[in-house]
Amino acid sequence: MKQKICVIGCGWLGLPLAKSMIKKDFFVKGSTTSFEKISILNSHEIKGFLVQLSSEGITGDIEDCLSDCETLVLNIPPGLRKNPEANYVKQMQHILPYVEASSIKNVLFVSSTSVYDDHELCPVISETSQTSKTSNVAQQIVAVEELFQNNVNFKTTVLRFSGLFGVDRHPAKFLSGRQNIKDPEAPINLIHLNDCVAIIEKIIEENAWNDTFNASSTDHPTKQKYYTMVCKAQNLPLPIFDNTLKSKGKIIDSTKLARVLDYSFEIKLQ
Repeated sequence: MKQKICVIGCGWLGLPLAKSMIKKDFFVKGSTTSFEKISILNSHEIKGFLVQLSSEGITGDIEDCLSDCETLVLNIPPGLRKNPEANYVKQMQHILPYVEASSIKNVLFVSSTSVYDDHELCPVISETSQTSKTSNVAQQIVAVEELFQNNVNFKTTVLRFSGLFGVDRHPAKFLSGRQNIKDPEAPINLIHLNDCVAIIEKIIEENAWNDTFNASSTDHPTKQKYYTMVCKAQNLPLPIFDNTLKSKGKIIDSTKLARVLDYSFEIKLQ
């Protein structure tokens, strides 16, 4: 019998994930906030549902989207950088009763390594490292992680991704041509879309639930070295860095993920 997966948030990461799981013979339901995208999901054999989450509540077919599924991949970015006043915790609280009332047994919550602060010493960060006590973004994300991990109605694994990039999305394009960029000596923490998809599938296939994983490429060149190299390779205007202040950063350690899941990262940064 096919394992039934629900992917809430079929965007830049969620859609390629759902398409990949269909190829691996999973039965996949997926949500989108765009009516036009329903036909795209259905064309890839993903059963599409219109679902909109906000701090006020949920609209759409959330119950039907979750029904008969065993595993939920919850992939809703907080969007707090664009809207610092947003209440991500309240938004995620609205979905909990629906998950509790459904057939969902396992939840994979897509989180972020932005829960950890940068430091001048650029420490190596593991899953046991302290999360930020000052960042609103970090505190809201951690609160949502705990909201799901502390729920006894299902098992939850938290997957903290570093900066996401892929063929059509690279932070170098955003930095290209900019001046006075801070933290030139800070280590880079990025992860490719292909690795994101493969790691999520690996967690589901291995039943690696009730855990927390950091996920970042094992390469950590400096910001100045890496983005200069990428811009040169793509014939983009070079970024200009500010070397007058000491850089702050961190190195995200994915050793636990590699060990527990027996996983080797596909895409290298160097």
